[in-house]
Amino acid sequence: MIRFPVAIKILTTIQRKGEFFHLEGIMVQDTFVRSEGICDVIDPIQERKATELFQAQTHLYGQMFNYLNSMSLVCAAQLGIPDIIHNHGRPITLPELVSALHIPPNKSSCIYRLMRMLVHSGFFATTKAVIGQGGGEEAYVLTPPSQLLVKDNTNCLSPFMSLINPAFVTPWHSLGDWFRGSEPTAFQQAYGMAFWEYNNQNPELNGLFNAAMACDSQMMNLVIRDCKPIFEGLDSMVDVGGGTGSLARIISETFPHMNCTVLEIPQVIANLEGTENLKYVGGDMFQHIPSADAVLLKVYAALCTQTLLFHP
Repeated sequence: MIRFPVAIKILTTIQRKGEFFHLEGIMVQDTFVRSEGICDVIDPIQERKATELFQAQTHLYGQMFNYLNSMSLVCAAQLGIPDIIHNHGRPITLPELVSALHIPPNKSSCIYRLMRMLVHSGFFATTKAVIGQGGGEEAYVLTPPSQLLVKDNTNCLSPFMSLINPAFVTPWHSLGDWFRGSEPTAFQQAYGMAFWEYNNQNPELNGLFNAAMACDSQMMNLVIRDCKPIFEGLDSMVDVGGGTGSLARIISETFPHMNCTVLEIPQVIANLEGTENLKYVGGDMFQHIPSADAVLLKVYAALCTQTLLFHP
C-alpha cells in the first residue's frame, strides 16, 4: 500500500449474494484502521508489492483510456469552442459558454466536465472573470495549442483533426488480424482495398485528408525563410507526395528563381493549377520521380506508425 503522509478515508463497497457490504476506514501511514477500531498493520513487503500493482494498474488504465483526451479535443473542435472563446474577446464563464453553444440545458453539466478534462490536458486554462462580468467566477481562456484550432488563425490546424475520423481509426482495430494475415497494410485488412483507392471512392473523406495535409504544411511558412542556406544553389526541386502543394507553393514564392514540381497521385492534384515556377505532375513515387536538383520528402513524425495502415 502507498505510504500516505496524511490520513485518508477509504470506503469500499462489496456486493455479495445481492447484498451490499461497506468497508470503511482510515489509512494512517502503514496502518489501516477500520471503522470498528480494528487495526491491520501492513507488512512492508506486501506494501511494496501492492504499490507496484496499483502503479501498474494506473499505467494500464491510462493507456487504455488515453483516447478520451483526443476525442474530447475533437468534440471541442466540432462544437467550435476555441472560436467561441476567441470571439468572446475576454475570459468566458461556463454559463456564457453554454449559452453560446446553444445546447440542451440538461447537458450543461457535461460541458463543465468536458472543459475540466481539456484544462487538465492543457488545451484551455482557467482564470477569474473580469469584474462586472461575473467577477471572481472561474472563466476559460485559450492556450497556445487551442489557439491553433481557431479558424481565424493563419496557421489553423483544425482540419488536421479529421485524421481522427472513424475511417482512419478503424484500421487500428484490425492491427492484430493484419499481423496474422497476408494483407500488405492494416487498412486493406479493414477495408479490402488500399488507402488511396478507398479515398478515391470517398471524395468527402479524400477532401478532409488533403485539407489536413495542407494545413500542416502551412506551418512550414514559419521556418522556410529561416532556412534559406539549405536552398542556396538549387534551381529545381521536386516535392514527392506533396499533396495539394501547400509546402511547394511556400518554397516557390520564397525562392522565385527555383522551379518546383509537386509529384502526387492524379486524384489528389486534379484541377489544381500551377504558377510560373510551380507545376503539378501526376504519378507514382515508387515508379518514377521527375529529375531535379533536390528531392523533398516531408515526414510526419506523429504519423510514422501510419505506414502500418496505409503503405506496404
